[in-house]
Amino acid sequence: MKILMFGRGVIATTYAWALEKSGNQVEFYVRPGKSAQYGPFVNLEILDGRMRSKGALIKAKWPITMREELSADHDYDLIIVSVNHNQFSEAATFLSSRIGKATVLIFNNMWDEPQKVVSSLPQEQLVWGFPGGGGGFDANTLKSGFMKTIYMGSVGDSNHTARYQSVRELFHKAGFSVSEPKDFRSWLWFHFVLNAGLAAQTLKVGGYINLLNSSAHIKESILLMREMLPLLKAKGDKPSRSVVFLLNLPAGLTGFVMQKFLGGDNLPNAFMKLLESTGHSSYELTSLYPRDVLTDARRLGVRLPRLAALESVFK
Repeated sequence: MKILMFGRGVIATTYAWALEKSGNQVEFYVRPGKSAQYGPFVNLEILDGRMRSKGALIKAKWPITMREELSADHDYDLIIVSVNHNQFSEAATFLSSRIGKATVLIFNNMWDEPQKVVSSLPQEQLVWGFPGGGGGFDANTLKSGFMKTIYMGSVGDSNHTARYQSVRELFHKAGFSVSEPKDFRSWLWFHFVLNAGLAAQTLKVGGYINLLNSSAHIKESILLMREMLPLLKAKGDKPSRSVVFLLNLPAGLTGFVMQKFLGGDNLPNAFMKLLESTGHSSYELTSLYPRDVLTDARRLGVRLPRLAALESVFK
């Protein structure tokens, strides 16, 4: 398959390497002038979780192909878009007249109504997914990793079309397993709330490492997530029973269990440490999640007193 990654970000580059190694032709679209800035190689330090639960460290100097123009008559089979959620509308506008016949995999966080955000794109060519990885760039060295699992699903009236099955098979052939939540919009929004709760507390306590080392800090994150449940409902979502049950367990107990997991010797812990060590968990990026949640809550008239009390750390 001929694949175009939209941008040379952390997730795009990490999964591009994995997909190329499984026999696909992969290229990157970058903004004019970025090719010279980035250079023709990326130094990789990737924790590959497809074979080992703790990840196998891959180090390589990987040559990449970049292009700075994209016309509608291109011959790409698949375009993968993985950008920060606040950048997606701009990316969608750019691609709306340049998709051609390609399938577009949307592979990032989403907090707005998904179908509204993608209204400028041909719905029959869209596939929804989400990565299971993270990390950051340290100069021209990508320090990142991924778990064996990625996520795919339907949004609104979309169904599992031939394009969906083709993307699903692409990742299977590359050694990934695919988890398919029943309601993908609900899954995306809960994941965003999860990020917002962790991010707000991270900013309060001075970093992800401080958060991960304390069950008391994680407990506060859980309490933040719990008070966001009415906001999800106000946005038109119906959180699953498992989500409601989890967030209504005693927060101290859940915080203790989550701390043992997130603070353990595993890939999620490694991803958070890489986020921090590479500067990818900057104030600018981390503050986006709680800020957008609080903005939506005020718009919809939903009180979030715990989050509002922390506004000074992410305003």
